[in-house]
Amino acid sequence: MMRRHSSLRSASLGAALALLALAALGALALAGRAAAGPTLAHPLSKRSFFDLQCKGVYDKSIFARLDRICEDCYNLFREPQLHSLCRKNCFTTDYFKGCLDVLLLQDEMDKIQTWIKQLHGADPGV
Repeated sequence: MMRRHSSLRSASLGAALALLALAALGALALAGRAAAGPTLAHPLSKRSFFDLQCKGVYDKSIFARLDRICEDCYNLFREPQLHSLCRKNCFTTDYFKGCLDVLLLQDEMDKIQTWIKQLHGADPGV
């Protein structure tokens, strides 16, 4: 019986943390809405890579995977500026970190950091 209560508490804590991360990401999106420009098409071209201030090695498949994280985050919240804010500065913003949290991608963090480091050209600090 004690073990069951412990697992229920863990599940409740996990749900509460996920809701907290969602609320924080929503607040970030609202705060950044005024600062960001209009949403534009987001091709995965080499030009788009440089427009995002990426200075590392261009790899279309890695770029597409990181962009997909931002697309999934946008689809979750439907906040018009979120996709571009997530991609900004070569995927190194707090918006990108928030998206990783709400999409529950912490287990893949080492791999994602390696990808960002390759595209960004330096340690991303994500």
